[in-house]
Amino acid sequence: MIAAELDVLDAEITMLYAEDHGGPTVLDWRRLRRAEARVTRAAADLTARTDPRRAA
Repeated sequence: MIAAELDVLDAEITMLYAEDHGGPTVLDWRRLRRAEARVTRAAADLTARTDPRRAA
């Protein structure tokens, strides 16, 4: 989960720097979307592995 969140942070930083150089490219946006999808998958996997008896 932490690695996925760091990927999002890295993609967001790249987007910020791209603003100074004409704006983000299509690949920058794709990288951000993929990183966000990784966070969503990691959160879903983490939730699926949680013991339901401990959640109550």
